[in-house]
Amino acid sequence: MPTLVQKFGGSSVANAERIRRCAERVAAARADGHDVVVVVSAMGDATDDLIELAATVNDQPSKREMDMLMSTGEQVSTAMMAMCLHAMGVDAVSMTGWQLGIRTTSAHRSARILSIDAERMRRELRSGRVVVAAGFQGVTDAGEVTTLGRGGSDTTAVALAAALDVAKQGGMCEIFTDVDGVYTADPRLVPTARKVPQISYEEMLELAALGAGVMHARAVMFGEKYGVPIHVRHSQRPDTGTMIIEENAAMEENPVVGAALKADLGRVSLRRIPNTTGVQGSIFAAFAAANVMVDDIMQTELGDMANISFTVEHSDLADVKIAASKVLEELGKGELAVEIGLAKVSAVGAGMKSHTGVASTMFHALGAAGIPIQNITTSEIKISCIVPKEHGKAALQVVHDAFGLGQAGGGVGSVSKSASGA
Repeated sequence: MPTLVQKFGGSSVANAERIRRCAERVAAARADGHDVVVVVSAMGDATDDLIELAATVNDQPSKREMDMLMSTGEQVSTAMMAMCLHAMGVDAVSMTGWQLGIRTTSAHRSARILSIDAERMRRELRSGRVVVAAGFQGVTDAGEVTTLGRGGSDTTAVALAAALDVAKQGGMCEIFTDVDGVYTADPRLVPTARKVPQISYEEMLELAALGAGVMHARAVMFGEKYGVPIHVRHSQRPDTGTMIIEENAAMEENPVVGAALKADLGRVSLRRIPNTTGVQGSIFAAFAAANVMVDDIMQTELGDMANISFTVEHSDLADVKIAASKVLEELGKGELAVEIGLAKVSAVGAGMKSHTGVASTMFHALGAAGIPIQNITTSEIKISCIVPKEHGKAALQVVHDAFGLGQAGGGVGSVSKSASGA
């Protein structure tokens, strides 16, 4: 039988009863003859509790020590899940990131996976055990414990599935969460949002990067790179969920498959800086060194000077200000300005490649609703607009309605088919 990697998020393992329900799914898969690797997040709000605990002794703890502390949350979950499986008569072994052979970069709290030595996992599976893996963590070549940042357990699960070549066996990675699949928009914000039965890696990657919280972008990237089918399902219900797979012809029928909202953005502007060749590279190298994820970038030329602006999430603003101040000091001139209270609403769909009118439909809908657009960015399969934060939720609903995403067969709106693209 194909190998399954099953991931259960923090809310899915928040207490003993929920852990038992998840363990029942694992036991059922094992009884069907599957080799099973289970990836778990920290129980419920354990990660937030650990962060608060650290603040009681140090309001600015080092990132290294925070990784040492936060990695314990997943170790509790893995042990609890293994104990529960033992009680059900299922042989299981819990394993930390370093025992799993997950080697990462040294960027504490936002490390990236470099490689996975899957030999011990394979050995445990061959012996008939379920491997219960700690998500969100790894280890450097120097033996330092690291954590993977946002969506780290999703990333761990898909990366382990890739390392075990589950796709070649007909297996998959099942992401069990507190929602029953991928929706056309966040159903907490858009009541008319519908679940989609399947979505392409590319579409899911855009939605994840643009604020859809069901899957993290890095996890989807692993899935696409290694061809791992990802099944998003509810951990407490038997719903069929959503399959994330390679794009097929049917996916291009509708130009828009979903809408997303990033609700808390800030815009950082470096004004009146030298307009010289290579200045952009030196500026953004500094932000990369600070492990800051930069979003939309805009540049305005002013003769021998220029203004460069970009958006970041509010949580990164403190690090950005420090890095930006150092950049301006090195440049010897320029001004730093920071704006808060922005949001980004986006429409995503592989069908934009072969339909016209998507942009005009979106812009007309936002204009008719009185929502100002401050900036526009596009890619082959997405259109995004920066709007004032107070209009964010309304903008998401407007875009969702404009393309009929709440209706069966929606996604067409007033756009038309074209061989020339969106």
